Amino acid sequence: MKILLHICCAPCTIHPLQTLRNETARIEGLFFNPNIHPYLEYRKRLETLRQFAKLEGLAVEEAEDYPVEDFLRKTSFMGRDRCTYCYEVRLRRTAAQARKGRFDAFTTTLLYSRYQKHDLIRETGEAIAREMKVPFYYHDFRAGWEEGVRLSKAMDMYRQKYCGCLFSEKERFFKGK
Repeated sequence: MKILLHICCAPCTIHPLQTLRNETARIEGLFFNPNIHPYLEYRKRLETLRQFAKLEGLAVEEAEDYPVEDFLRKTSFMGRDRCTYCYEVRLRRTAAQARKGRFDAFTTTLLYSRYQKHDLIRETGEAIAREMKVPFYYHDFRAGWEEGVRLSKAMDMYRQKYCGCLFSEKERFFKGK
């Protein structure tokens, strides 16, 4: 089985990659994350992924575009519902690449994080799969959370402190009055 793995960052890739390699023959990655802000944060995450991918022998396609303006325009007034658009735009791109590359399925490292809206990711992936005729490979990777954190620290990986978007950065660090 050939699966295209949407990757948000290197630390979140460790456990899903190991799990998928144990379950299937071939995994390739896609880094498309227009939500990540600021650009220097985006570059840090991408560079960390490049290093990890080289170490693991993982082929990763990097999106040539960085449509952060579209992301901000679409999510500015969505409040906490912004994640709906964020998941949709990234999984839609992944499904399109999977179909183009004749992958058997697509999935995402977002299913690894304890902080993401897991049910919404699954629903979004399955809806896009039906529409685009490429199966969404669902797996709850959260069971490997502690191990992935431990390994990423042992590898001295850059570990971000928020999901990536401007809004989550504010929620993480701004404590308001």
